[in-house]
Amino acid sequence: MKIVVRSLIVITVLLTVISCRNKNEVKETKNNLKLRFIDEYVLPDETTFENTRVGGLSGIDYANGNWYAISDDSDTPRFYSANISYDINGFDSVTIKSVTHFKDSIGEVIPKGMVDPESIRYDNDSFIWTSEGNIKDGLKPFVQIADSSGMFVNDFTLSNRYLPNTELNFGPHHNGVFEGITLSFDKKGYWVAMELPLKEDGVEPTLEETDSPVRIVYINKETGHTEKEIVYELDKVTRPAADGATFVLNGIVEILEYDTNRFFVLERSYSMGYADGGNTVKIYDVNASKGTDVSSINSLKGESYTKVTKKLLFNFEDIRKDLTNGIVDNIEGITFGPDFANGNRSLIVVADNNFSLYGPQLNQFILFEVEK
Repeated sequence: MKIVVRSLIVITVLLTVISCRNKNEVKETKNNLKLRFIDEYVLPDETTFENTRVGGLSGIDYANGNWYAISDDSDTPRFYSANISYDINGFDSVTIKSVTHFKDSIGEVIPKGMVDPESIRYDNDSFIWTSEGNIKDGLKPFVQIADSSGMFVNDFTLSNRYLPNTELNFGPHHNGVFEGITLSFDKKGYWVAMELPLKEDGVEPTLEETDSPVRIVYINKETGHTEKEIVYELDKVTRPAADGATFVLNGIVEILEYDTNRFFVLERSYSMGYADGGNTVKIYDVNASKGTDVSSINSLKGESYTKVTKKLLFNFEDIRKDLTNGIVDNIEGITFGPDFANGNRSLIVVADNNFSLYGPQLNQFILFEVEK
């Protein structure tokens, strides 16, 4: 009888272990996503709307049947609403419907050169947008809320570490601040991503392997304050500059939280001097569930902490041959669109063409299917 009981216990334990393993396998494969490239659409460089040139599209979002794209322009800061028509077979059209100029607290249109718009998200009839400011000139980066008319509603309180300062080894790098923002999955706040490391945290990426940790900051909607900060490690620069040029960089250009502590992160390496645009763009699937909250750590150098984990989800080099003139342009925006008829999610990225300031570039939209 004891032998039978012991056997039953062993069998029960084994079944429990197998059951747990199966549950873990389901959990692990739950986020085993794949992106399937569908199509590209290029909005003509000469496109204008209500006396504005449409370009510099550095952030994009979709909500309630409408598309919104922010313009990274030295002219008056603005965002566009658009109709983007597509299905599982590809794009039909991209049509600009309206333009909204951002306004300050007294209702005046923000003048040229005062902000550097980078990212935008729609949230409950408002728009949350970021500016990198101008660190060299002492213009503060910010995260603000505007209403549907572009009118200033509120801004969020930022740690001093993100503000311009005169210290040589402290604070943000010029043009490396709040490049990306996403509404949190629970809709209680926002995650904002730095493009580059803070000076006190690490060095900007180079062609060699470096320690280049970037902070991603959580903002509580209710309090208006930054709270948790997690760390993402940047890749090295992909290739050297060419044709006599020397400028290279790599950084986060946008983030999108698709589940609790799970993000798509757009990482873009740029090297000047290439006919194909010089951009190497990747989408990483990021798990932040075990990332250490480093908000109380003034400098990450020499500190012990756990970074978020990243897995390559898509490399745009794989579709370069399918794109216009083999160009992967300056992709800076990412968002989900409406689901396809088969139930899978659609995903669109958009390129900031810099208004072809540095040579011919593309207002490039690229469509994916998110396969599970």
